[in-house]
Amino acid sequence: MDVNDITGKILSAAYKVHTALGPGLLESSYQACLKYELKKRAYW
Repeated sequence: MDVNDITGKILSAAYKVHTALGPGLLESSYQACLKYELKKRAYW
């Protein structure tokens, strides 16, 4: 797996989290949800 594949997967998960939560939350909220999303997708 190259860097572009990894980056694409991370950005895809981050976009999904941001779309679901919306703007204006604390960074820790996004971080916890992104970690959950990456684990759910078995990237972590």
